Amino acid sequence: MPHRPNYDAPTLVARARVLRADATPAERDFWQIVRGGKLGVRFRRQQPVGPFIVDFYCAEAGLVVELDGKGHSERADYDARRTAWLASRGLTVLRFANIEVIERPQLVYVRIMAAVRTLTLAREGRAVPLPRGERE
Repeated sequence: MPHRPNYDAPTLVARARVLRADATPAERDFWQIVRGGKLGVRFRRQQPVGPFIVDFYCAEAGLVVELDGKGHSERADYDARRTAWLASRGLTVLRFANIEVIERPQLVYVRIMAAVRTLTLAREGRAVPLPRGERE
């Protein structure tokens, strides 16, 4: 049966609290990477956004990070609709497999840093500098 989000805000908040308490190992590892403003921006975990609860949310960058376990391959259509809804609200969604976070946290860190930098500069209306070697 496909997942149907509950649009009742108090129910979403209560569910988010449960999800924070029952974090997966990958979610705990990711939280250690981003917690406390380590990347220069604040992330929230298991954050209600509209009718959904996203794994990690950075309002300053307009960034949603989703960690996908084995069951997400069965929910690809739902994930695509959810990503489209979030994108229609101006949010960027990055997805990582749980195993990526656990086995290659440095790669995840670099990708998150690059996204935060690009998105915060874009939101501030500043040009994103080209990487070395691509500049004129």
